Amino acid sequence: MNKNSETTVGKSTITNSVSDHEMIKVYGARAHNLKNIDASIPRNKLVVITGLSGSGKSSLAFDTIYAEGQRRYIETFSAYARQFIGNLERPEVDRITGLSPVISIEQKTTSKNPRSTVGTITEIYDYLRLMYARASIAYSSVTGEKMIKYSEQEIINLIAEKYQGKELTILAPIIKGRKGHYRELFEQIRKQGFLKVRIDGELKDITFGLQLDRYKLHNIEIVIDKLLIDNSDKFRLSESVNLALRHGKGLLKILDGNSKKGFQFSKHLMCPTSGISYNEPEPNSFSFNSPYGACTKCNGLGTITELDIDKIIPDRKKSIKKGAIIPLDESKNKWIFGLIEAVGVKYGFTLNTPVEEFSDEALNIILYGTDEIFKVKNEALGISSAYSLNFEGIASFIHNQYQEANSHALKKWAFGFMNDIKCPECNGSRLKDESLHFKIAEKNISELAKMDIFHLHQWFMELTEILDDRSIKIASEIIKEIIKRLQYLLNIGLDYLSLDRPAKSLSGGEAQRIRLASQIGSNLVGVLYILDEPSIGLHQRDNQSLIATLCKLRDIGNSVIVVEHDKEMIMAADYILDLGPGAGELGGFITGSGTPEELLANSESITSQYLNNKRSINIPAEKRPGNGQSLVIKGATGHNLKNVEVSFPLGTFICITGVSGSGKSSLINETLYPILSQYFYRSDLSPLPYKEIKGIENIDKVIEVNQSPIGRSPRSNPGTYVGVFDEIRKLFAQLPEAKIRGYQPGRFSFNVKGGRCEACQGAGLKTIEMNFLPDVYVECDTCNGKRYNRETLEVRYKGKNINDVLNMSIDQAIIFFENIPSILNKIKAIHDVGLGYIRIGQQSTTLSGGEAQRVKLATELSKKDTGKTLYILDEPTTGLHFEDIRILLDVLHKLVNKGNTVIVIEHNLDVIKVADHIIDIGPEGGERGGYIVCSGTPENIISNKNSYTAAFLKKELSEKKFIKSNI
Repeated sequence: MNKNSETTVGKSTITNSVSDHEMIKVYGARAHNLKNIDASIPRNKLVVITGLSGSGKSSLAFDTIYAEGQRRYIETFSAYARQFIGNLERPEVDRITGLSPVISIEQKTTSKNPRSTVGTITEIYDYLRLMYARASIAYSSVTGEKMIKYSEQEIINLIAEKYQGKELTILAPIIKGRKGHYRELFEQIRKQGFLKVRIDGELKDITFGLQLDRYKLHNIEIVIDKLLIDNSDKFRLSESVNLALRHGKGLLKILDGNSKKGFQFSKHLMCPTSGISYNEPEPNSFSFNSPYGACTKCNGLGTITELDIDKIIPDRKKSIKKGAIIPLDESKNKWIFGLIEAVGVKYGFTLNTPVEEFSDEALNIILYGTDEIFKVKNEALGISSAYSLNFEGIASFIHNQYQEANSHALKKWAFGFMNDIKCPECNGSRLKDESLHFKIAEKNISELAKMDIFHLHQWFMELTEILDDRSIKIASEIIKEIIKRLQYLLNIGLDYLSLDRPAKSLSGGEAQRIRLASQIGSNLVGVLYILDEPSIGLHQRDNQSLIATLCKLRDIGNSVIVVEHDKEMIMAADYILDLGPGAGELGGFITGSGTPEELLANSESITSQYLNNKRSINIPAEKRPGNGQSLVIKGATGHNLKNVEVSFPLGTFICITGVSGSGKSSLINETLYPILSQYFYRSDLSPLPYKEIKGIENIDKVIEVNQSPIGRSPRSNPGTYVGVFDEIRKLFAQLPEAKIRGYQPGRFSFNVKGGRCEACQGAGLKTIEMNFLPDVYVECDTCNGKRYNRETLEVRYKGKNINDVLNMSIDQAIIFFENIPSILNKIKAIHDVGLGYIRIGQQSTTLSGGEAQRVKLATELSKKDTGKTLYILDEPTTGLHFEDIRILLDVLHKLVNKGNTVIVIEHNLDVIKVADHIIDIGPEGGERGGYIVCSGTPENIISNKNSYTAAFLKKELSEKKFIKSNI
């Protein structure tokens, strides 16, 4: 650890007290807003990079160190291989020394593949599949009996013993329950020397040209031999059994000559009563990503998509003419109206008849069609002739469009009338029925995948006491590996997840911690890990476990760099880099570096000032009582919610707390918000189950600010996202010069032809392909990076053209547009969330996570509030420094002061402590959560013994002074 680092705002002086091989040294980093900085980072240590949101943390960690590590890795490949992999851009840095192989664990890497689950990501499910393939016991899906299997010699001995003195026919089953005429099969059997077959229970000679009804199901068995079981001729029995098993692929059937009853013997697993048999289990027999294990109906997805008739006809009191059938557009589908009218002539309804009065037969024809021919009159089309047609059906048409349409828009339209439901065949297990009848300790693999990590870990800890000696000998090493990996997930606070949880449903923080657990399980050493705020979404209770996990990663011989704002994580680091002093163009310097103790001694660092309590987020002396009205949800049972009743006092700042997986998102994002969204906006969001909601009339709209990104394209920017760029283009189009030239607002867009520079298509940059080297981006030599053509740039407002405006910072734009309210209000909203330093046209790809989320918040805040608006925010402190949180809270308090209600899902104690009302859900995650543990003001709930939040909040409040606030 470098004890002698000297720090200045600009470049941190790199000392020679530590040898080069013990340090990662960065020289001249200039990515995004970094100011040509040098940095020295000790290897094999836990290093935290902190600072204000937008100060350059991610630019240094990911866009410089990680990008260079990846580039060097790709350069080790041959030129031939690199042309297929693609090129990596060289980061803007002079030189980096001491760099190890780099693994990045970011929040943006959540898989959207519906087949990816927690079990597959962590590889625990792969170990489970192996264990079930080798150590499970098979049970009959018909009788529930334990399956049996015999060796060839055992079959011979059983037949000789059981049928002694009896005449038997030995058969080889080759076709079971399949359609076909099988003419070629019979000819093949005849050429092999066999004379008879048993077809559907009847013995027949194999004659030339023998064939069956191709549309019926058939069972076909070859007659191998007919013999009397006698001890004197065991050789013949042995040869016949061997031949039957070879042709029957391990299966043979015995036909008793007297009773004509058949009995099966199998070298595979077989039910002794029903005679059904299973193939020998292999790991892919338990994989929902393999055709050998996946449910045939849902193809291993666990869900199927089916039409929802209530979405097609939501109000049956309406007539078709009044819009009862939503997919029909009266202005575009006159032909279909004529066809429905023709159906109505026969079935006694008109287009003005309410749908509820239609007969079941008529409604069924309208939805699903018929082969019946109808004569269609063409008055609607203004044609005198008539056509005789059959009717496809509206529901059938929608289903066909979803299945077959090439257009993404058409598929999306059709999907709007459908629901994803649990597969009725596998009941959501994703596997074939046969796979679910292999069990270990009375549980199949799907039942284990549905258990949360906490209970699954307990089950495996007790498993060795239940299994027999043979199973223990086979599975002991697998069980050890599974327990080890489950323990990693427990250590990082993910005990509430289950292995069958889809990866696409995970939050960024959860996905990142799962990847972290996987990396620990891989036991790599000598690697540089870079993590992006792994504490996001993690309750304070689990923070120490996460820190211990990162320390373990360090202790086995790795370097760990964490971009983080969490106080505990910062203080637990071996070394800290603090970036600042401001954000955006005001940041990009190293304002402090060293051990936690050395950083605390640095009075210039804003981070240090918050850690020393020289700066703090004030706790209001009094809480807002609200307006006396409430919004109440009763009987919420979605996911793990236990029939809860929750009251939200309106006109207050409400914080929803609880450990990860306790049910916060289930209650707010998946129950409350969809209810309100349906009520106010008629959205197609479906809330989780609930009984009743009261007080909805006390609010007049709902606004949700979630964590989805604002854009992945370099063309997306804060101005376009907030909508202010539309207003700016309208302003430029109204200028006298623009009117004389006939310019419309589209002329000032860099995304469409007309006003943009066509040489670079409005990007401002040109891409030079370098074959085996990374692509080089150079400023467009036609527009000099200004994005627009010369004629467009000649239109000026207050001496500034459209490109000059895009390059303005938000702070500059507030002064520039001070007399234009439509622009000023939207720009001011961005300023109010602490983003005055970013540029209006700044590429969204250069925004940090915290900046992007606040741009989204600013978009919602720029909309006019009514004093009766409900705002829902999901962890708005993601990516925010202490100072950023203070600014954010000021904005939220202003909203509540106007009479609005703000509901925030949050773990951050700086937010929780200033809330007017807290609703704590838990006490644990997963099935052990879903209850309302306590609710009330922060001061009221801290005495609750069952709440983890209360315990940490009590400690936080005891360390802070109550400061009179103006709220």
